[in-house]
Amino acid sequence: MHQKESGNEVTTVTEQSKKVPFWRSLQVKYAATYFVIIAAVLSLLNTYPALTSQDMVFQSKQTSLQSQALVVASALAGPGSLSQESVTRVMEVLGNAGLSRVLVTDPSGVVLYDSEGNAGLLGRYALIAEVVQALRGEDFFRSDYVGGAFHSRAAAPVTYRGMTMGAVYLDEYDTGQGQLLEGVQQTLRTISIIIAVVALLLSTIFSQALTRRMARLLKAIRTVREGEYSHRVKMGGGDELTQLAGEFNALTDRLQTTEEVRRRFVSDASHELKTPLASIRLLADSILQNEADPATVQEFVGDIGDEAARLQRITQKLLTLTRLDAAAPEETVAVDVCEVACRAEHMLSPLARAGGVNLYMELEEGIRVPGSADGVYQILFNLMENAVKYNLPGGRVDVTVRAREDQAVIAVEDTGVGIPEEDIGKVFDRFYRVDKARSRAAGGTGLGLSIVRDTANRLGGEVTVERREREGTRFTVSLPLWREEGEA
Repeated sequence: MHQKESGNEVTTVTEQSKKVPFWRSLQVKYAATYFVIIAAVLSLLNTYPALTSQDMVFQSKQTSLQSQALVVASALAGPGSLSQESVTRVMEVLGNAGLSRVLVTDPSGVVLYDSEGNAGLLGRYALIAEVVQALRGEDFFRSDYVGGAFHSRAAAPVTYRGMTMGAVYLDEYDTGQGQLLEGVQQTLRTISIIIAVVALLLSTIFSQALTRRMARLLKAIRTVREGEYSHRVKMGGGDELTQLAGEFNALTDRLQTTEEVRRRFVSDASHELKTPLASIRLLADSILQNEADPATVQEFVGDIGDEAARLQRITQKLLTLTRLDAAAPEETVAVDVCEVACRAEHMLSPLARAGGVNLYMELEEGIRVPGSADGVYQILFNLMENAVKYNLPGGRVDVTVRAREDQAVIAVEDTGVGIPEEDIGKVFDRFYRVDKARSRAAGGTGLGLSIVRDTANRLGGEVTVERREREGTRFTVSLPLWREEGEA
């Protein structure tokens, strides 16, 4: 029941990963991002020019109105007090110059002149803050942009020899400048709307193009996840997505190769294990079903022991390859190659004497490589064991260890039957044997050279194989030399 619920949960997660809500999709996020950026730019485009234009108009109004107020005040300044007649004569000469209203007051704030005539404040007190401030001897200016028009006010004192004789108040209501500014703002709004529509369309198109390529990559990942490792994705553009597609294809190449190796390995391992198991079962059934004499039973039991030993060798080498494939970290130490070679020679001497094979060692002392003693032993033991097993009676095996520049070179040569040219490139494949019948008779598993290659690669070296000019085979392993700390 628990397994069923777990399976349903995995299925639900898989379905959710396939269906992303539209409003949460990358296409919407990219389009929204582009549109927000464009909207921010358009908002700045609509506000900054308008505010700047208003400030320019305000400065222009301040300059012009204050200048007019000073001109009027200068024309009215003179000996004697201001009167309605004198002020009217001066204003008739100066005119209103397009102003909405002009007021002139005496020192007490009584209006002596009002451009609106009797309908205005003529003869009454001007209870206007601007006038009060001007009567205190201060200039005043104020301008507002309201209702599409500029409403500006300016006031200046009328002084003569340091005495305030009255005040001048100017009022201007300018709709022309306001309409011009409104026209500019309307034009900017129209342009902004067009740009926003175009930006929305372009952001949608660009986001669709981008997410379409990502969707292709996602679809390819799902296809490979289902086990179709031969699937590849083609993507142009030369950008990061193209590089990602290339890395994906490289990964699927590796997965396909690994899967093929795994299947072949499982198949070969099953086949190799099946043969001794079948032999053991057949021998055991023969013992149980037949009334054999003790000598025959003893012979069958010995055969069972041989097959069990063969199974043990196969499983041991499979465990070694599994450990190498897992790449479990090991402590790197300085390994004396000559010492390890002598240990392997000591272990293989009985086998060599039994086969009539002579072992010759030519070792250069003091050669050390970084790695583990077990790894170097695996390399030497497997190469020397193969050279002894597949040699001829009276043959010889030459093991050479010497330093060459920054490499430790291990060479194992034999005088055996050799390897055919067409099999040279396959000898390191797992479970591959040149002569299967002879290999089984010698107790071979077809895994020793694979262990040699994988171990050498893991230690940072490489292994090569070649046929000797006369007879036999030469295996050469190159490993980096151990360098002390601080040594170049």
